[in-house]
Amino acid sequence: MLSLIKETAMVLHTSNMTYILGSLLVALLVSVYLVVVLLSHTPRKPHPEELEYSTIEDGSDEGIRKGKVPTSAEDGIVLSVVVPSYNETGRILTMLTDAVEFLQKTLPDQWEIVIVDDGSADGTTDYCLKLSRDTFHLKSGQLRVIKFVENRGKGGAVRQGMMHIRGKYGLFADADGASKFSDSKMLLEAIQSMEKPSKNSTSTQAAMAIGSRAHMVNTEAVIKRSFIRNCLMYGFHTLVWVFGIHSINDTQCGFKMFNREAIDAIFPYMHTEGWIFDIEILLLGLKKNIQYREIPVSWHEVDGSKMDLAIDSLMMAKDLVIIRMAYVLGVYNANKEC
Repeated sequence: MLSLIKETAMVLHTSNMTYILGSLLVALLVSVYLVVVLLSHTPRKPHPEELEYSTIEDGSDEGIRKGKVPTSAEDGIVLSVVVPSYNETGRILTMLTDAVEFLQKTLPDQWEIVIVDDGSADGTTDYCLKLSRDTFHLKSGQLRVIKFVENRGKGGAVRQGMMHIRGKYGLFADADGASKFSDSKMLLEAIQSMEKPSKNSTSTQAAMAIGSRAHMVNTEAVIKRSFIRNCLMYGFHTLVWVFGIHSINDTQCGFKMFNREAIDAIFPYMHTEGWIFDIEILLLGLKKNIQYREIPVSWHEVDGSKMDLAIDSLMMAKDLVIIRMAYVLGVYNANKEC
């Protein structure tokens, strides 16, 4: 009888422990889910003014023409270049000069540049329009500016720009001109080789080409960076690998190109508007089996970054975890437009 009582007590004890552990596990999962929901991102809806663009007026010394941002491709425009910009009057001239010279030479009258002014306070919009008229002598519409009423973040600027281009292909490029613009030719050739219809299909395949600086890890350009910056870079790369992007060596290079099919499959579904937006672009691309190729590009560091190295690095690490967990837990849906 005593033995039976002991066995019964042990069974009840085990059952209670199982119940307690199960309850703790459920509580932990619910807590994690709620934290991810609270810290997840939803892109804000654009203000009416942000659905308009400004460009110079042909035949006018000062006139500016406004129009509604396009929502589809336009015949004759091969490449659209989206440049997210925030207080860039001190740096953007170099980048635009490099881009315009290359585009005029290789794709005459088949290109456009879309500056997305992310709420600048230094007159970036007016400065770029003035350069369009007085320095580059462009035609109306070749350089357009979308100006945000309030700052959204680099990811928000890229998303808005890429969703309103007229080109068959879209490239986003940093305003600092750190990448050599002529390297865009390699990205375009890579996409064109990937997008060809398969044997069993007549439709163009979605494709993206990712500019990469991975080949420069041991070069002077990286070695000369500060010890803290390099530590943060290696730490971030490790975190990216841990959270699921193993096949792409450089996720953060601000020089990426997409064909129209890839743009339509990625950018309407993007949640992230901050610095870490590149990660979500690549995660969406991988989830949707979009073909990609990583292309080595030229790069040099340019002063004047808007990043606060310590604070923004921590925010990027936090957002990286949230993005990955949001897709794992179903908070984000790769097939539901934001």
